[in-house]
Amino acid sequence: MDSTMSRRSPEQMAARRDRSGSVWLVQAFSGLILVALLGIHMIAHHYIVEGGLRDYQQVLDYVSNPIIFTLEVLFVILGVTHSMLGVRSIIGDLRPSAGVLRAANWVLVIVGALAIGYGIYLAVALQRLAG
Repeated sequence: MDSTMSRRSPEQMAARRDRSGSVWLVQAFSGLILVALLGIHMIAHHYIVEGGLRDYQQVLDYVSNPIIFTLEVLFVILGVTHSMLGVRSIIGDLRPSAGVLRAANWVLVIVGALAIGYGIYLAVALQRLAG
């Protein structure tokens, strides 16, 4: 029997499965929304614009729209959340001990929060330049 499997009681494994199921749903839902947001982003930035790309001033004008700003921030939040949950899933598939999984969860939460914070900071800075 695998040594990591014997460290957990059946109750602990059942509780982990319950949480993993809800985490999986969050990842699946964020993935669906990301596909839609990516489609909007690609069309708006690459297909509507003559020449296929916006120049700096066009990007500033585009991001100054509050709806577009909100969509771009949502894109950052969902993209980071989806990726952190994906990394967590990969780590979980390796069957680490409970302590390692707990530490990995905290590292992913901190890295994800920093990435989201930085993404929002950049979006706000870009919108301030536009305004």
